[in-house]
Parts: sequence; structure tokens; C-alpha cells
Amino acid sequence: MGDRIHLATISILIKDRQTHSGDVNDILSKHGKIIMARLGVNVQRSCVAYCTGMITVACEGRIKEIKALTKELNDLYGIVAKVNIMTD
Repeated sequence: MGDRIHLATISILIKDRQTHSGDVNDILSKHGKIIMARLGVNVQRSCVAYCTGMITVACEGRIKEIKALTKELNDLYGIVAKVNIMTD
């Protein structure tokens, strides 16, 4: 299972989008080789400051790579990332 290529989604909740979006984007860029697509959503549409954001990322990679990306995101303050491995 560890060396095979898997499809996964990672859902990322950013508690303060304005403050943390740069750090999240840096991590996503660093792991860009496994990212197939990403969708960003404004959770609070009329929010001006301290807004919550959500990003869903579709990935294709080894379990080790996908989990490394998820862990790096979770290590950031104000970020919660959950992974769903779609293939076995």
C-alpha cells in the first residue's frame, strides 16, 4: 500500500484566512507535484476580517507524500486538515 499511487482529497479549514493563507499556499506549492486540483470556498461570504476559509485539494501520490502534506498543514496554528484516501 505504501509505494502505490493513491487518489485522495484533503479538506483544509483555515480559521483566519487573511492571516494564514500565505503559509497554506507555501505548503501547497511545496507539495504541488501531487496536487491535481484545488477549490477554495469563502465560508463567510460577507466577512471582512478574521474570515474562515475552506480549501479542498485533490491529490495523486504515495500515502507517505499525502500524509506529509496533511501533517505539515495541521502543524500550522489555526489550520485543520483532514485527509480521505479514495483508493486502496
